[in-house]
Amino acid sequence: MYQSSTNPLSGVLRINLMLIAALIALMGCASSETVPSERSSEPSLTLIHELERPSPDPRVGLAAGLFNAEETIWNLRLLSTTPSPEDFIGSWNTDLAFKDNYAFQGSYNGFVVWDISNPANPEVVVDFLCPASQSDVSVYGDLLFVSGEGLEGRLDCGTQGVDSVVSEERLRGIRIFDISDIRNPEYIHNVQTCRGSHTHSVLVDPNDDENVYVYVSGSAPVRPEDELPGCVSDFPDEDPESALFRIEVIKVPLANPELAEIVSSPRIFEGLDAPPRHGLAPEEQAVIDRAIEQGRFVANYGGTPRIVNDGLVRRFLAQIVQERDGSGEPTQADSTALREKLDYMYTDFMEERLAARGRGLNVGPNQCHDITLYPEVGLAGGACEGYGLLLDISDPAHPVRIDAVADSNFAYWHSATFNNDGTTVLFTDEWGGGTQPKCRETDPYEWGANAIYTIEDGKMVFQSYFKMDAPQTSTENCVAHNGSMLPIPGRDIMVQSWYQGGINVFDFTDPANPVEIAYHDRGPISDDRLEVGGSWSIYWYNGVLVNSEIARGLDIFELLPSEFVTQNEIDAMNTVRMDYFNPQGQPMFHWPASFALARAYLDQLERNRDMDMRAINTIRRGLIDAEGSSGSSRESLLLQLAGELENHAASTNNADKVMRITGVLKDLAEG
Repeated sequence: MYQSSTNPLSGVLRINLMLIAALIALMGCASSETVPSERSSEPSLTLIHELERPSPDPRVGLAAGLFNAEETIWNLRLLSTTPSPEDFIGSWNTDLAFKDNYAFQGSYNGFVVWDISNPANPEVVVDFLCPASQSDVSVYGDLLFVSGEGLEGRLDCGTQGVDSVVSEERLRGIRIFDISDIRNPEYIHNVQTCRGSHTHSVLVDPNDDENVYVYVSGSAPVRPEDELPGCVSDFPDEDPESALFRIEVIKVPLANPELAEIVSSPRIFEGLDAPPRHGLAPEEQAVIDRAIEQGRFVANYGGTPRIVNDGLVRRFLAQIVQERDGSGEPTQADSTALREKLDYMYTDFMEERLAARGRGLNVGPNQCHDITLYPEVGLAGGACEGYGLLLDISDPAHPVRIDAVADSNFAYWHSATFNNDGTTVLFTDEWGGGTQPKCRETDPYEWGANAIYTIEDGKMVFQSYFKMDAPQTSTENCVAHNGSMLPIPGRDIMVQSWYQGGINVFDFTDPANPVEIAYHDRGPISDDRLEVGGSWSIYWYNGVLVNSEIARGLDIFELLPSEFVTQNEIDAMNTVRMDYFNPQGQPMFHWPASFALARAYLDQLERNRDMDMRAINTIRRGLIDAEGSSGSSRESLLLQLAGELENHAASTNNADKVMRITGVLKDLAEG
C-alpha cells in the first residue's frame, strides 16, 4: 500500500488534470478516418514491415569450426557459451526443460542439469549418464520425465547398450526421476511402451491437483511381444489392439509416481488419408541426374526417383538369379532384367519395411512427433508426420481430434506453437529429419519452414509460411526446429532453432506477414563434410533465451532493444516469471500491472499508428508524473488517466489496446 498524501490535489495532480483536458480534445481527433494535423508530433517508431534488416546478410559465408566458428549476431546479446561436460562431448544434446533456476538438457548420453541463476556463467549441477535416444526432458514438481526410444537404452541406465533383439533389460518408454534433491536425481520408475518415446508432453490439468498426464509420441517399429506383452504390429483393421495409429496417455499420481501407468491409447489418426507430398529439391534432382548418367540403379517410388544403394542392388540381383535358375554370378542380362523390374521390387521392399511402422505410400499418419499441450485454452497442436492436428484436451485422458490439415509443401510435421490467446497455431516442418542441409540457396522457401494458421470456429486457416532465409551451405544441417513464444505483451513473437542455420526471433502478430527481428548464427562445423550440430531447441525462460547446441553445449542469450522491440516491451516481458517450463507444455502468459506494461502498449499504439502522437505523449507525461508520485496522489492520477482513456477508447484505431492500458492503470492505482 502507498502512503496517503495530506493534499490529494497536489501541484502534480493539478498539472495532470490540465494534461488530461488536453487529452480529451486530442482523442476526438484520433479516429481511424482522421489524419493527425500538421501540429501533431511525428511518431519515432517505424511500422515493423517498413524496417530494414542487415544487407548483405552477414549469416552467409561464415567461417567453419567447432568451438572457433565465425559468428554473427543481430539484436541479441550472447551472455555465455558453455561446453558440455566431458562425458557428454561427442553425444548429441537434445531438448530442454526448466525449473526454478535450473535448465535440464537432454542428451543421447542422458541429461545434464545446469544452474543458470547467473546466465553469464552457468554451472553444471549434475551430469547423469543414462544413454537413450533421444532423452527429451520435462519437469513437474519434484519429478523429471525422460524419453527413451532407441534399442540401446537400458532399464539400469548402463552404458553398454543392449545387443539382443529381445531383451528384458531394454528401456523404451518414459523414465521418471525424483529430483527433490537436485544434485542426486533418483530413478524411481519407468513406463514401457510398444514404440518407445521419441518425445513426450506433460499435461497439467487445471481441474486435477492429484495427477499429471504424459502424452507419449513413439515413432519406432513396434517391439516384439516377447519383449513387452501386448505389443501388436498388425494394422488396426487386422487387430484392434494394434500399437500403430495411436498415442499413449500415462497417468502419474503425484503422491505415488511409482504407480504411473498407461490409462488410454487414443486413436486420433482415424480416417486420415495419405498426405500430399512434394518432389525433390533442385540439389537432390541434380544428384539423381548424375546417378542416371553414371548408369546407377535409380528406382521410382511414389513418383519420386531414389538411388538404390549397392547392397540393395546386390540383394535384388540375387533375387533375379534365383528366379531364373539360381546358378552363377549375375549377368548383364540379369542387370537388364533388374532395371525393368526395379520400380516394383523397390516398392515391395519399401512397403514391407515401412509396414512395421504403420507407414506407406497410401497410409495416413500413425504417430505424432510432438504434441504441444495448451491446457488453459483446452487445445493441443499435434505435429503428426504428414498432418497438423488440432485436439480438444478438456478430458486429459481422452483427447479428441477436431481438425486436421495437410500441405504438399510440408514433408514432416514436427512441432507446434500457439500464440498466447490460442487464436493462432504455428507448425514446423522438419524436412530431411534434421540431419540434412535444407536451407541451401536453391531450396524452396516453403519447404522446411513454418506454416502459420489462424484458428477460426475450431478450424485451422492457413495464413503464411516463414523460414530462416539466409542461405546455408551443403555441410550445414538446417531446417525448422524447436522454439517458444516470448511474453512480449500485445504481440506474437517467437524464438526458434534452425540447427546449423542458427536461431532467430520473429514477429507473427500479423500471421499473414511474419517478420524476422533478431538472429544469431555460427559457421558450419566443417567445410568438407556435413557434421550434425547447431541449435536443437531454444526457449525463453525468465528473461533469457536458453539454447541447446547439439555439438557445442549450452548458449544463453538476451533480447536487446531495437527498432523492432522497445526497451519498454522488453521490461514488460521480463516481469513474467515462471516456476517451470516444458517445451511441449505451453503456459499462458499473464503480465503483472506495471508502468513498463502500460508504456509497452503505448509504444505499440505509436508503432502501428493507432493513436494521435500528441495524445500518446500526453499519456506518457502523465505516467511519468504518476510514477513519481505516491499514495493518494498516484492513485488519483492513475484513475483520472484511466477514466479519460476509457471514455475515448472508441475514437482510436485500437480500442482493445487502449482498454488494456486502462486496466493496467486501474490495477496500479489499487496498489
